[in-house]
Amino acid sequence: MAAKSNDHQTTEPGINQIAQAIFDAYQAYHHRFKTFTRQVANHFQKRDWTAYQKDALKRLELYPAVIDTQVPILRRRLKGFTNEHQNLTALKNAYFDLIRDCPSWEIAETFYNSIIRHVFEIVGVEPDIEFVTTGIPEPPNRATRPIYQTFIPSGATAPLIRTIAQFYALAPGFADLERDSRIVGQRIDDHLASIGALRTIDRVEMVNTAFYRGMGAYLIGRLYSGSMCLPLVLALVNRPAGICIDALLMEERPLSILFSFTRSYFHVDIDRPSSVVRFIKSLLPRKRIAEIYISLGYNKHGKTELFRELQQHLAYCCEERFDFSRGKRGMVMLVYNMPNDDLVFKIIRDRFAQPKKATHEDVRRKYDLVFKHDRAGRLVDTQEFDYLKFHPCCFSDDLMAAFTQKARRTVIIDPEAVVFKHVYVQRRVIPLDIYIKEADHKAAEAAVRDFGQTIKDLAAGNIFPGDLLLKNFGVTPKGRVVFYDYDELTLVTDCNFRNMPQAVTEDDELAGEPWFYVDENDVFPQELQNFLGLAPALKQIFMQHHDDLFTVAFWEQIKQRLLAGQIMPIFPYAAAERLGTHEAIN
Repeated sequence: MAAKSNDHQTTEPGINQIAQAIFDAYQAYHHRFKTFTRQVANHFQKRDWTAYQKDALKRLELYPAVIDTQVPILRRRLKGFTNEHQNLTALKNAYFDLIRDCPSWEIAETFYNSIIRHVFEIVGVEPDIEFVTTGIPEPPNRATRPIYQTFIPSGATAPLIRTIAQFYALAPGFADLERDSRIVGQRIDDHLASIGALRTIDRVEMVNTAFYRGMGAYLIGRLYSGSMCLPLVLALVNRPAGICIDALLMEERPLSILFSFTRSYFHVDIDRPSSVVRFIKSLLPRKRIAEIYISLGYNKHGKTELFRELQQHLAYCCEERFDFSRGKRGMVMLVYNMPNDDLVFKIIRDRFAQPKKATHEDVRRKYDLVFKHDRAGRLVDTQEFDYLKFHPCCFSDDLMAAFTQKARRTVIIDPEAVVFKHVYVQRRVIPLDIYIKEADHKAAEAAVRDFGQTIKDLAAGNIFPGDLLLKNFGVTPKGRVVFYDYDELTLVTDCNFRNMPQAVTEDDELAGEPWFYVDENDVFPQELQNFLGLAPALKQIFMQHHDDLFTVAFWEQIKQRLLAGQIMPIFPYAAAERLGTHEAIN
């Protein structure tokens, strides 16, 4: 239900002042959010990747910190209202009036929802007092400036690319922009020819600001040639000699991987998030609006959009029911989804089967670690929801029985509602053990090779997955292998990588007794291959490419580099998209 303007007398003194206080808190939050975002450009300029990581973490922690500060203040101010529901409706209307001209109005709505839901511990949704649907479906005012710059070519493609790169005035400047522009221009011309496009470029529209993430910066735009509109993305790295254009992305698939749900969030200095989201959506029509918001760092509003999409799906697919997800049942989580939706829901079981020793709190800490960590394109992003409410008819009988028998700490059930105190939501992927059984041999081999690369990418990002069972990994719609089961996850730097001691013989004094001590964080790499669960032919493929994973030397080398503060780059694009100037990033 969209909010309406507050044209009538509020029912309680002070409501307008409280609405103003919430809006002031939002503006203060968003100012700090943008401050952390802007600082990343300076870190890129100075090649200070450690400072980038610190500011990225501060930005992630900012939202909950602000909410925790504001909730007790608002509780005190609302105490004693005589007509709570009527006044809360009036409060929402008064707040709506304040955000009408706010460029980031949709983020402001979500901020309001967070405050109100925490203050009143709302279960389910309350359309009268929170923004269940956006109050402003279209931008409330005209932008003061366009979010993109238009470039009209005057001849060859290379000068056009040079002009585009110079527009951003990035420090410390390009190492060899003439060379990079020439290579990129030729690649663009070759790509247009390969897809049967016209030889001419009508125009290029580029988002005004660079997108920063990790050790890279990205110039995002679209190229028009005749009736075709194509992505045009320049991936930049800052090497000791200066900035270089490292890769060119001109197809939907690599762009979708760049904005993947397995990547950490971009830092983009924008005033109107909705305009940038629409621009990205024009290039990635199959990408969820929610995922684009999340990729830009507005993960809380992404949750809002996810919930809205879920509500619409339930409304249009009223006969669909949640049921157990495909794959082996987990010992820690109950995992379920609707057949025609690409989200999975995960709740923590009351008790974990042996040999699991973790607690509920341990599991939640692991998911929080992943949220704050560089996901390196291999860890599935997870959104947490509290007190979601559904009608019991939305669930299969088997799932309802499992809730009753195995998740009483998390699920509240009555005849009219099923309430989840805490639930994780992830994108659905095909479990790797199922994928390699159902895929053709070529695809299965590719997945097995990428499975090993996934473990190596995680290691470079200081993540040891713990369980290397195939069922804990999945394959995305783009064919990439990712990790999604976090209860055994730990940091590589916290692990002790050891060789297996030589077994005792019957003649040894210790025969029949434990002959070596195993600490909690001890890892024996040579034993990991026993958990792969691959058929002999596929295991042979794996060993041909990744047998170093089963050596102490591999893991110790990674661990020592991490302990020394080295940050190992993991590029969000394939080698084929790179320009061939493959200097090491120092």
